[in-house]
Amino acid sequence: MRNAMKLKPLHDWAVVVPSEAESRTAGGLYIPDSAKEKPEEGVVEAIGPGAYEEKKRGKKEEKKERKFIPTTVKPGDTVLWHAAAGGVGLIACQWLKALGVHTIATAGSDEKAALAKAHGAEHVINYSKENFVEKVKAITGGKGVPVVYDGVGKATWEGSLDCLRPRGLMVTFGNASGAVPPVNLGILSAKGSLYVTRPTLATYIATRAELVERSSALFDVVKSGKVKIETTARYKLADAAQAHRDLESRKTTGSVILTP
Repeated sequence: MRNAMKLKPLHDWAVVVPSEAESRTAGGLYIPDSAKEKPEEGVVEAIGPGAYEEKKRGKKEEKKERKFIPTTVKPGDTVLWHAAAGGVGLIACQWLKALGVHTIATAGSDEKAALAKAHGAEHVINYSKENFVEKVKAITGGKGVPVVYDGVGKATWEGSLDCLRPRGLMVTFGNASGAVPPVNLGILSAKGSLYVTRPTLATYIATRAELVERSSALFDVVKSGKVKIETTARYKLADAAQAHRDLESRKTTGSVILTP
């Protein structure tokens, strides 16, 4: 705490830290990138926890600016993806491999695990027979992963948190096993200052520009051949109810198509 008195207010929600202050002084601060005012020369602007990148600043003197940014997946990282043999999971395994990211994939049977492996997953876990938390820790040398992508929900929630490294991100985007029950947020601090997000597609394509950008990214990687779309099940529209039952009971793999 010896550096705490060196913090100087920049505006209502921003704080800058003198360059001689230690890195940990700014570890818990968050400042949006949209700050209107720029920090003084020779200070460090703390803009959020997580990894940081160093940038040169100043024309005459080479001064470094440490910029704290939220966790992002980058080449060389290892992430965990649940239900990797589904339509979304198979796309993700291929896309992550194309980006240079190592994927630990979970599935509910040996056949599904093999399918995920064939589509780019580097490590596979059959969580109907293996403890996926122990396996993830073994694969990562006890460190855990920076991000978990979980479309399963209730059944994998707690274990997924245990797979994260400190300040890791939990992306829960589906409820195949049921909705995640009410959560005591204190568990996030107890398990390492974790982050959680519950995204939905609608808010990521809310504008025409966002829709075009995101759909183009998907179609471009498909056209490149780096991602192939698997359609392993087809149902008549009149059998839609059966299709839903099969999805819920995890009988399907890849993308499911309804036809007239």
